[in-house]
Amino acid sequence: MAALKSLVSLSSQAALLFLLIALAMQTKTAEAQSCPGLDNLSSCQAFLLPGAANPNTACCNALRGVQPDCVCNALRIAQSIPAKCNLPPLTCILI
Repeated sequence: MAALKSLVSLSSQAALLFLLIALAMQTKTAEAQSCPGLDNLSSCQAFLLPGAANPNTACCNALRGVQPDCVCNALRIAQSIPAKCNLPPLTCILI
């Protein structure tokens, strides 16, 4: 049961990170422009699936180049998308 919860948690985290990267890649609004580097997170896309290798230098550098507040705000926005699509909320358990 714990393994299943862990897998669900990883899947939820991967889905949320995928949404974050998709949002970062698609967003060209004034808000996104106030968060320089957010669009560079596309280099992390390959590392979002459970079982993927550790992020490479390009991904780590891209993440390092984004202000923590920008990442948190983007995650909040990504987390609100399911409700706007009349879907159940994402419930992510951080490990």
